[in-house]
Amino acid sequence: MSNANRSDFDVIAGWVQPGERVLDLGCGDGSLLKRLMNERGAKGYGVELETDSVRAAIANGINVIQGNLEEGLAGFTDNAFEHVVLSRTLQTVRNTQGILREMMRVGREAVVSFPNFAYWKNQLSLIERGRMPVSEDLPYQWYDSPNVRFFTIKDFEVLCDDMGFLIRDCRVLDEAGALVKEEPNYLGSLAVYRLARRG
Repeated sequence: MSNANRSDFDVIAGWVQPGERVLDLGCGDGSLLKRLMNERGAKGYGVELETDSVRAAIANGINVIQGNLEEGLAGFTDNAFEHVVLSRTLQTVRNTQGILREMMRVGREAVVSFPNFAYWKNQLSLIERGRMPVSEDLPYQWYDSPNVRFFTIKDFEVLCDDMGFLIRDCRVLDEAGALVKEEPNYLGSLAVYRLARRG
């Protein structure tokens, strides 16, 4: 699946209103921001660590800043964006709570997508093969994975509650990108959350 056709991008694009300001953390080649600019007239920036991805984002016409998310978002003022997006990146971040706090500081909403480790095929891989799963949403072998966290939909919701975040919306998708309506923690491969501050 190319970055431009990712199912979580479809969900995110539906949440962004015309002309809103978006900060895309770990933006890769800028595919999401380019789509939001073209379809929604969004304005925004990307933050990306990898030099090749920064070059690709620039080639895509994206305003991108090369930076390490682990160091925070000190270059951005409070409430500078309507949406701060972290798509399929949270599992690679060591300071999970720190980046979520920073997202909520600089944005009115935080949008987070991540692979659900409790997905039934992942569980089956462990039970039947005794090996870490490899799938479209978890595409790496355990020894070369950028992922440092493996968590479930339920884990993430407990964390949001502990941190005082309001879950405004959640869409859980299967591997084909279809919406999962029942047993999301078991049948969902990818989760997309829209978070806000409480109160």
